[in-house]
Amino acid sequence: MTDRAIRNLAHLRRSASTARVLNLLKVFLDHGHEADWAEKPLFRTPALNRALIIKHRLRRDENDCFYLRRQVATKVIIPLDANELKTGGRYVFVGQRGFERVMQEAFGVGPRHPDMTTLTLLDQLPSLDPFLLREQLKRGGIEPAHCYFSISESDLQRMARFVEDEIRPLVTLCIGPDLEAVGSTQRLAGKIMSNDPRDRMEALRETLRLEPDDYQEGVFCWKGFLYYKWILTSLRAEVAGVADAVQTVKPIGKLDREARAWLDRGRAVLRDRIIETCNEAGRTLAIYDTAYAGLTDEGRPVAFRDFLLNAPRLFARLGDQLGAIQHIVSFWRFRFSPGASPVGVDELIDIFMDFETGLATRKAEDAMMAA
Repeated sequence: MTDRAIRNLAHLRRSASTARVLNLLKVFLDHGHEADWAEKPLFRTPALNRALIIKHRLRRDENDCFYLRRQVATKVIIPLDANELKTGGRYVFVGQRGFERVMQEAFGVGPRHPDMTTLTLLDQLPSLDPFLLREQLKRGGIEPAHCYFSISESDLQRMARFVEDEIRPLVTLCIGPDLEAVGSTQRLAGKIMSNDPRDRMEALRETLRLEPDDYQEGVFCWKGFLYYKWILTSLRAEVAGVADAVQTVKPIGKLDREARAWLDRGRAVLRDRIIETCNEAGRTLAIYDTAYAGLTDEGRPVAFRDFLLNAPRLFARLGDQLGAIQHIVSFWRFRFSPGASPVGVDELIDIFMDFETGLATRKAEDAMMAA
């Protein structure tokens, strides 16, 4: 791999994973000496367990790599030199044409190897956010070491409280506002957040008249919607700060006329796209809010049933929208933190290009999805 993307990855070598990048190389550098990392790896193949995995927005010339049209693919990059990512690396898209043959030839991984299952689970997610990644892997019976997920206990507790508040109207609808409401809310929140197939909340499933598989998939995506709603609420202030910072950040080094013109254009485009993508995410979340209100406020379970049936498609759209925003905020927080080294002209252009690609307009795609 010799394109500009690997130059962007070089900047990520020391940074943690983001919603768009799963940095297994950093996990190895930070935790490779720990017994937990060795005993419960994410991938059994050593090269894969030190890879960089990216949710990559496909370019036009990459669409032919797949049998079916898609906008985002899961890209697995194996660095040629872990100490110098600018030297490039080998990469493969999960599910590309001849994927099984490439995996067999490059890594000795056959179609039924456990790592193929793990890659498929990652590919099914709209983003690589650590919370959703952990939940998805649990669904597939895979529980790697905690070091693969940068989730603090305080974040988990805040998320749990948010879910409890969100589903309180549903609990009130079911049992009324009695003294047990708080405890019941906690129990129902626990069932929603649980990956135990025995916790299917049969009464709600029967009320919604959904088949078990449709219900289980819908509830997983509902969980994703709740998480993304919490994320968007938490990120709004930071997103505004990054959008403003894009307008003022200045690189060090000589800035020629061409680079200055490109950065000036990039500043305006990026700020507008950051704000618009947040608005798009808000509109997608509003679909859920309307359906949930139909169930809890208006007594129309069919509205929420339709939402759960459409949830996988909406979840993919929302993950794409918010994943790009999360990546920008996380990377900006890392690269422009107090004490970070100054940013050069070429690096800032690379960063802007990376952000702009991730925020590529989705209006045409959304119109296709709605058709």
